[in-house]
Amino acid sequence: MTDHPNQVPAEFVPPSVWRNPWHFIAFGFGSGTLPKAPGTWGSLVAIPFIPLWQMLPDWGYWLLLGVSMLFGFWLCGKVANDLRVHDHEGIVWDEIVGMWITLWLVPEGWQWLLAGFLMFRFFDILKPWPIRWIDRHVHGGVGIMLDDILAGVFAWLGMQVLVWAVA
Repeated sequence: MTDHPNQVPAEFVPPSVWRNPWHFIAFGFGSGTLPKAPGTWGSLVAIPFIPLWQMLPDWGYWLLLGVSMLFGFWLCGKVANDLRVHDHEGIVWDEIVGMWITLWLVPEGWQWLLAGFLMFRFFDILKPWPIRWIDRHVHGGVGIMLDDILAGVFAWLGMQVLVWAVA
């Protein structure tokens, strides 16, 4: 069952994922092809990148987020158009970027990665207002990305409160 009326279940794996590099990236390097909870798998794929991004200066990580979001608008829109669907559940580049947003300016350590993962998945699945509205009404690459960007921002705010409370 999909959350969006024009969303294709992840169980349908387009063969192009394994042939087309843009599709492979949009499908989270193949993680979006897994039949159960592709968004969760895509979120997990983001985690190994975090220690690398944390080595960047804060502005460098911020710049990487901006480039990743802009690239995602194009990438997700292109792949959705190629597949002729609004938002295939297997397209998980948006979850990857949402996780990267969640963990910006968060201390290093597996506990923070786990907390960020749980926080992001909470907001991505629950979709509080305005995330749910955007998910249902904004289309194309921007629509695919924007709900997860906002879930990442909500989770980032939650993580900043957690960092502040623990420090």
